[in-house]
Amino acid sequence: MTAPEIDHHAAGYSPAHAYHLARAAALAYKDEPEIERQTAAWGFDRVRHHRTRFTPPFPLQHTQAYTAASDHMIITAFRGTEPAEIRDWLSDATTPPWPGPAKTGYVHYGFGEALESVYPAVNDTIAELRTNGQSIWFTGHSLGGALAMLAGTRMHLEAPNLTADGIYTFGQPRTCDRVLAAACNEALGKRLYRFVNNNDIVPQLPPEPAYTHVDSLRYIDGSGKVRESMTLLGGLADRAKGLTADPFAPATDGIRDHSISKYVSALGKNLT
Repeated sequence: MTAPEIDHHAAGYSPAHAYHLARAAALAYKDEPEIERQTAAWGFDRVRHHRTRFTPPFPLQHTQAYTAASDHMIITAFRGTEPAEIRDWLSDATTPPWPGPAKTGYVHYGFGEALESVYPAVNDTIAELRTNGQSIWFTGHSLGGALAMLAGTRMHLEAPNLTADGIYTFGQPRTCDRVLAAACNEALGKRLYRFVNNNDIVPQLPPEPAYTHVDSLRYIDGSGKVRESMTLLGGLADRAKGLTADPFAPATDGIRDHSISKYVSALGKNLT
């Protein structure tokens, strides 16, 4: 089946838009020329790149994102990080929390540091490129999903008259405390879609109860079908089924399921 073209007039949720925003999240891992080539093919004629490098002891090398604009739509996509790397530092419970957007609740220190390093440039870029009242979308995979959620939340809390039309995240880790999660659910509950692929290990980190997830889960089951809801027992059975998909390497299922390519492939199949 030929995938549909991205709809620059899209609003709300649709399987096609989820698929395209997953592809936009995957594109954030590419180099700048490839990002510019592909976004142009998707009908975006303006692109800005955001890149911030850190020095030790910050656990991540850098934060990267891009913003692409057309006359009707603006997408900001944040780059993620490798599963082993994010797993190691998300499991570190010694780092203090970072104040959340607009001093609402708290976020994991690494997310707060990463967002602060790049958000001002992202916000300025959206203000520069939004010359036609375009819709605004944030997306990202892994760490990028956490930053997409926080960027959209910060935009709303700091400028309530400017709210993102949608935030789609893929393999997002637990990002914030319950206070910020509640504020995000209230303000953006019908605009935020958090995809989790079967046994993906990263959404299970950092450990509860210090950090939690926002709502609006879209669960991709072991057969690749997107489900809007799943009972506790059904979810446990489906995850167990996923673990047996590769009998020779069940322990690595959580890493395999985290791959952005797995998300793109599954969402593409849900278009049929």
